[in-house]
Amino acid sequence: MVDEYIVSILLIIGIDVILGGDNAVVIALASRNLPEQKRNIAIVLGTALAIAVRILLTAAVVWLLTIPFLQLAGGLLLFWIALKLMGQKDEKHAAIKAEPSLWKAVQTIVTADVVMGMDNVIAIAGASQGHMGLVIFGFLFSVPIIILGSKIILYAMERFSFLIYAGGALLAYTAGNMITAEERLRPFYDPRWEALFPVLTAILAVLLGLAAHRRSRAT
Repeated sequence: MVDEYIVSILLIIGIDVILGGDNAVVIALASRNLPEQKRNIAIVLGTALAIAVRILLTAAVVWLLTIPFLQLAGGLLLFWIALKLMGQKDEKHAAIKAEPSLWKAVQTIVTADVVMGMDNVIAIAGASQGHMGLVIFGFLFSVPIIILGSKIILYAMERFSFLIYAGGALLAYTAGNMITAEERLRPFYDPRWEALFPVLTAILAVLLGLAAHRRSRAT
């Protein structure tokens, strides 16, 4: 049980590091036209409200994952998100506009964070294995990442492309865990495959991501 908690915590931290970068971009774009004092308020308030909304959304997803076959559906969705991460571009940030008013900037931050952060919600819900304490820990841990470390993470991921594949592998591993956690599938496979399946899922995601990258460079 302790080992499961440690693995879940490490997965949540990794997910926050990989997926936390976009939040800093949203915050910077939405608040860049504000005076410095109001910009700082918008960053703190927008981030706090966005984290609170995410906790509520993740709690709802954790509950939904108890419904038959939704662990399987969530795992497949997260696997698709992993593939999307390895092939994503920056166009999604183009729709985030700078706001002249503090409250409009906060509203933009929260709205954009929820829309763009559903991958994070699904990933952390899967990694937490239904433990809301781990969900709350994950989002509290993500606050300093979003405010302080995200620009560094984004810069590193742009410079070192292997980090994107590492992030995709991490999400795919979590997806594999979610799929094997589906109780109704367990009669159909040998239990010895349970620990190996997430690793195979991560390897498959990276191979597919590399293949897509090569194909895009060839065209």
